[in-house]
Amino acid sequence: MPLTLAQAKAAMTDKVDQLVIDEFRRESSLLDKLAFDDAVSPGTGGSTMTYGYVQLLTPSTASTRKINSEYTPNEAVRKKCTADIKIFGGSFTVDRVIQETSGNLNEIEFQLKDKIKAVRNYFHYLVINGDSAKNEDEFDGLDAILTGSSTEYKDSIGLDISNSAMLDTNYKKFLDVLDEFLSGLDGKPDALLGGSKVISRIQAVARRAGYLTQSEDSFGRKANGYNGIEFIDLGKYFDGTSTADVVNPYSVSKTTGEGDSAVTTTTAGLCDLYAVKFGLDGFHAVSPAGGKLISTYLPDLKQPGAVKKGEVEMKAAVVLKNTLKAGVMRGIKIQ
Repeated sequence: MPLTLAQAKAAMTDKVDQLVIDEFRRESSLLDKLAFDDAVSPGTGGSTMTYGYVQLLTPSTASTRKINSEYTPNEAVRKKCTADIKIFGGSFTVDRVIQETSGNLNEIEFQLKDKIKAVRNYFHYLVINGDSAKNEDEFDGLDAILTGSSTEYKDSIGLDISNSAMLDTNYKKFLDVLDEFLSGLDGKPDALLGGSKVISRIQAVARRAGYLTQSEDSFGRKANGYNGIEFIDLGKYFDGTSTADVVNPYSVSKTTGEGDSAVTTTTAGLCDLYAVKFGLDGFHAVSPAGGKLISTYLPDLKQPGAVKKGEVEMKAAVVLKNTLKAGVMRGIKIQ
């Protein structure tokens, strides 16, 4: 039976586990809204956790017919797909003396919250950038899933909303292009996903056009959107060396002409925007059977040993059941 994190929390009896779930939900509208199909059981020996599903590639069509003639047969096109649940998280250590002398700043609580933040941001990163073909330890994210699909929209490449002047000049054109992109999806999406910069730019576009809408999230906070489609800022991801937007800006080079007359131009500061429709018939997450998709292991100060270890672990992947329930708008110039 599919469940959300809020439903998973309701089934938990451990207060710490409930607090951890709330930490994931409070700082991630994506995790708060995603449905998890908890239908995966480990294979023989627990070595694999594979979710099998059927993806709709092309829907069926309808038409008129003349008297004494037949309809031209046309069937919906599907394909069998699989997604492997991945295990990700992290651990931390605290010396028992540090914990005993930490005073009002509870060291274990501090380290736990920061580890939750790291796992949450890594999940955001994988939802967009995960690619099992490049790294077998990752599940496929939206970038890999949508590449080459009918909802990969490229007419937006180079459309400039990089500063206030360009916003004033191009916001009407941008909305025309955005609406064209959205019209290629199956129904109105639930959310627009992006990095901090692209979301802030599109909020500015919506505000100029009078289409900036507001709603409340599960915690009573204001959530902005475009014409009722919520903006979800996926924030930043720290890889241990540097911090960058989860949906990171990039450059595109284009060559015109041939031989000695060939000219290459490079456009920098481009970013992608993702649209998704949540649901088991669209974009959703998968998790192991039993509803235990997030696990917390707190240090036990009563046990021997000077250094105590804690861990936060998540087991999940994402899938797209219908290729028209999500799309990507490529190459918006934001800087």
